[in-house]
Amino acid sequence: MTSEAESYRHLHFLLIPLMSQSHIIPLTDFGKLLAHRGPLVSIITTPQNAVRYKPTVDAAAAAGLRIQMIPLQFPGQEAGLPHGCENMDSLTSMGLATEFFAASEMLKTPLQKAMAELDPKPACIISTNALPWTQQIADEFDIPRYVFETISCFTLLCSHNILSVENPNSMSDEETFLVPDIPHVIEFTKSQLPETTANSAKKSPENNDHTTSVINQIIKAQLSARGTLVNTFDELEPEYVNGYRKQRQNLWCIGPVSLSNKNLTEKSNRGNKPSINEQHCLAWLDSMEPKSVIYACFGSLCRISANQIKEIGLGLEASNSPFIWIIRGLDSSAEVEKWLEVENFEKRVEKRGLVIRGWAPQVMILSHRSVGGFLTHCGWNSTLEGVCAGLPMITWPMFAEQFYNEKFIVHVLKIGVRVGVEGGCSKGLLVTWQRVKESVEELMNIEDGEGRERRRRAEKLREMAKEALENGGSSYLNIGFLIEDVVQQKLTQLV
Repeated sequence: MTSEAESYRHLHFLLIPLMSQSHIIPLTDFGKLLAHRGPLVSIITTPQNAVRYKPTVDAAAAAGLRIQMIPLQFPGQEAGLPHGCENMDSLTSMGLATEFFAASEMLKTPLQKAMAELDPKPACIISTNALPWTQQIADEFDIPRYVFETISCFTLLCSHNILSVENPNSMSDEETFLVPDIPHVIEFTKSQLPETTANSAKKSPENNDHTTSVINQIIKAQLSARGTLVNTFDELEPEYVNGYRKQRQNLWCIGPVSLSNKNLTEKSNRGNKPSINEQHCLAWLDSMEPKSVIYACFGSLCRISANQIKEIGLGLEASNSPFIWIIRGLDSSAEVEKWLEVENFEKRVEKRGLVIRGWAPQVMILSHRSVGGFLTHCGWNSTLEGVCAGLPMITWPMFAEQFYNEKFIVHVLKIGVRVGVEGGCSKGLLVTWQRVKESVEELMNIEDGEGRERRRRAEKLREMAKEALENGGSSYLNIGFLIEDVVQQKLTQLV
């Protein structure tokens, strides 16, 4: 053990994610990075989520890291959720999100009880941005809280600056407006804004609905926090990191945290139990030419209609590129399965297409030499995983901050091709198989200069991401600054 790690063994970091894959996965990855530096790391979870993440945390502990999970009973039914809903990806409808956030806040009392019994006592709380009530707990225990942002500095700064736009809600859905005071020319329509930004931008004093109340709580908790951690790295978006630093004290970029998964087991077990045998998946990938495969996946929360799924499948088939296509469990409906069977789809594409239903080992797949492109919903975790793999991307945003990420991929990083959606998936607009086909062909074409340049930029970003977390890299140093800040806060309390 290094002298640095030995000097930090007395520290205990308490990590609290929103019970959603997009929050639990990166915060668990970050927990491993922290534990490598010596502190004890405890991750708050629930019984069902603990089962999902047990292999990841057990493997880290077996490798000598001081990391553990603390499961608390999730009061879902008390908040009006169906039995067994402990993760946002298990919600039968996103209309239940309000109840889910209410259940999350009801964890406050059992968390207070658990913290009072911990030994050693936590030196700080690190919680994801959707849990403003954790600031109250940090204050009660007189320890600092740090916000873990699961989105980019580009999104954070754009969202902040859009609040100064004169009432975008008075515009039509199709009317564009410029994001003010940022280094690039970025335009949005109202329908592309996340609900949180749109509600925050409302100027009318009578706007006191539940969503706005939650947003105001989040903003207040962000301002009260000791510091902000962002899952990005300084070199990826330097102007936006510097721009957002002016809005938040003690901002540290500590990513890409997915690079904490180095060996095959870590990459394949990350997040959930894969729905495909790892060796079968690797054998299929090994049989393909380098950089020939397009990987198509739309995250854990996006709801895709059966008609759209059919168009995606037909477009991938018509592109003539080898592909891996993930059909999420909730999207694998009776109608979809019947179509796959009647069309004999999997048999028809078996020599160059692999269909995975459910959870896929995404980091393992993306990092394989045969994968050359990523068709993505533009979630920030997936975006960073694509960057870390050095892949150009086809962008297909659907909701939340995903349209921000598309702008970042296409207009700032210049490593993306748009599939062409102009509004969220709730608009019900269908992307045709022809457009899917054209997007894949455009992305995978390296004969023209633009395609080659996209790939060159993507591969350069991969090297920059790797260097950021190596000893002496920007994110490595920032994690050290965070730990030292916790040490200083603890010393201040003793004086």
